[in-house]
Amino acid sequence: MNFKKIFAVLSIFALTIFNSGCGNYEGKKIRNAELRVGTSLDFTPFEFRDVNSREYQGFDMDLIRAIGRELGRPVQIGNISFAGLLPSLQAGSVDVVIAAMTINDEREELAAFSEPYYESGLTIMIRENDSSIRSFDDLAGKKVGVIVSSTALDVAKTIPNVEIHEYENSPDSFPALKNLEVDALINDRPVNDYAVTKNQVTDVKILPNALTQENYGLAVRKDNDELLQQINDTLQKLHDTGEYDKIYSKWFGAR
Repeated sequence: MNFKKIFAVLSIFALTIFNSGCGNYEGKKIRNAELRVGTSLDFTPFEFRDVNSREYQGFDMDLIRAIGRELGRPVQIGNISFAGLLPSLQAGSVDVVIAAMTINDEREELAAFSEPYYESGLTIMIRENDSSIRSFDDLAGKKVGVIVSSTALDVAKTIPNVEIHEYENSPDSFPALKNLEVDALINDRPVNDYAVTKNQVTDVKILPNALTQENYGLAVRKDNDELLQQINDTLQKLHDTGEYDKIYSKWFGAR
């Protein structure tokens, strides 16, 4: 997806989601000021909408609400397409982004990232009866599914003679594997593991070796040093008090 083409459209769209201005808060004013959060509700178990309550749920959602409580700031969360999150942040439509976003050099040119809050990596999912794919090298010449604008897409582009299929979100990609539209999916390890554990997708298997090691971070505007420091301090406090481990265990089991 062309990043520049979507910038203006998505930034305007994000402004309709958040009914307030940029809001630069300093000193005492920052406490009790609304923390406008951008996420992309298509990445279970990190962020998704509960089918019954329609509430925003997931590991990231619990974490950002815990951060908001510690900062004394009510959290307002808006759903934006993943590709539009950093443009919306730059436009001032949101104060912070949390969306299982991998910290990399390209994104660090656009935003400032917190200390890593989750260690992840990419894994390969294939059909259970497929014996032709045993490693990353076996993907050459295959049809590979990835999520649009993801780091998996960058990795897939390095595969010789690959046919890449891009999907808006993980739930859309799983049927493509089952229906033989693709031979394999490359996705973040916790997403693949959760999908199999919760029977979101069946008759598949995940290759054991991770392709990459990736760290997720919260993103803020590059000029918002105060908020970045507060987030880092709060993440450390949540670790020290054990609150982070409680949130982690809820979604992934004991560490």
